[in-house]
Amino acid sequence: MTTTSSISPQGAQPVPNTSGNGASQSDADHSHIAPGEIAVGVIIGRASEYFDFFVYGIASVLVFPAVFFPFEARLEGTLFAFVVFSFAFIARPFGTVISMAIQRRFGREAKLTIALFVLGTSTAGIAFLPGYASIGFTSIVLLSVFRFAQGLALGGSWDGLPSLLALNAPQNRRGWYAMLGQLGAPLGFFVASALFAYLYANLPLKDFLDWGWRYTFYVAFAINVVALFARLRLVATEEYSRLLEERELQPTSVVELTRSQGANLLIGAFAALASYALFHLITVFPLSWITLYSDQSITEFLVVQMIGAVFCAGGIVASGVIADRVGRRFTLGGLAAMIAVFSGFAPTLLDGGRIGQDIFILLGFVLLGLSYGQAAGAVTSNFEPKYRYTGAALTADLAWLIGAAFAPLVALGLSANFGLAYVSVYLLSGAVGTLAALGLNRALVRD
Repeated sequence: MTTTSSISPQGAQPVPNTSGNGASQSDADHSHIAPGEIAVGVIIGRASEYFDFFVYGIASVLVFPAVFFPFEARLEGTLFAFVVFSFAFIARPFGTVISMAIQRRFGREAKLTIALFVLGTSTAGIAFLPGYASIGFTSIVLLSVFRFAQGLALGGSWDGLPSLLALNAPQNRRGWYAMLGQLGAPLGFFVASALFAYLYANLPLKDFLDWGWRYTFYVAFAINVVALFARLRLVATEEYSRLLEERELQPTSVVELTRSQGANLLIGAFAALASYALFHLITVFPLSWITLYSDQSITEFLVVQMIGAVFCAGGIVASGVIADRVGRRFTLGGLAAMIAVFSGFAPTLLDGGRIGQDIFILLGFVLLGLSYGQAAGAVTSNFEPKYRYTGAALTADLAWLIGAAFAPLVALGLSANFGLAYVSVYLLSGAVGTLAALGLNRALVRD
């Protein structure tokens, strides 16, 4: 009897295989990979993605209204910046569809290489892009093109590692391993906020708007290139390729996926909607509200958000423990109910001066960590193995598009014109969406 590669909870025990073609025991042992090793690749990819994500989001508030929309008042300029911000989320599903076709024809390595090139080019393009004062409306067009290209690249950067981790984690620790990749969100936000806080506090405003902000995109470019290369080297190895094939984590036709698993796509997207709706309402939106309507120091507020990111990381870790005890479905449902309650206090806290605003941020980050920590579990567990690779990618894209893409734009636009109560409405709608999806799908976890 011979053995082939698999992942055991300890990453050391071979799984028997009756196909028998003479592989040596040493070769088989060499190919055993522990879930923790996969988790490292997931965290690297997520942290770099979220850093780029938050660099653009913060710049949309502090930089782009003045640099690319100086002909508008600050509120309108910020709203225009948020419109461009959403383009990446609109592009992501298209990037996923295109990249799956590329992978089926040319392989995973070619797909990730193209994604690396497009992401690096678009991020560097933003870093060097002249403002409206230099080239006029062309600057807005180019910013939009680069932002859309970032979304295409992020859709194309899906490597299947989160799904592989979910399938091969120990049975009684699925929640723990599901949350590991989500730690990239607070890590990316913390570093992005720290970098902006340092530059904003130490440069004259003119220098910051002229050239200081560009350093954040230089850093994003470097981190994305290094991280994507690291993931490319990881998934291109024989061991990982074999594992992905054994678990049927291969691209399938989007038409076939939609026909066979269309309901799961929608349920998976809405199952984590509360988390995604909250995501931007405690990161990007409050920064815009403070900038426009509060006398609180921008640098100090960014520091508060950095502290919130630490709380978020603690919440994500706690979610893994909670989910392993009560299940992902109950964890997501319970946190959706808590977010619904939180939504009722949001207007009072945001309008409650510095203390109320800080409480809104810190409490919101805790809830985000607890709920978002298991969002990946909802995304990956709903599909049959054959469809899980493409289905997980598209479900995540749809969840971002429905829940987060327009959150800063809608929240700021409605709040500025009709009052902060509309922040509650937006959060409550996300919580209701999650509870409805969980109610429709009582078998969310399919092992």
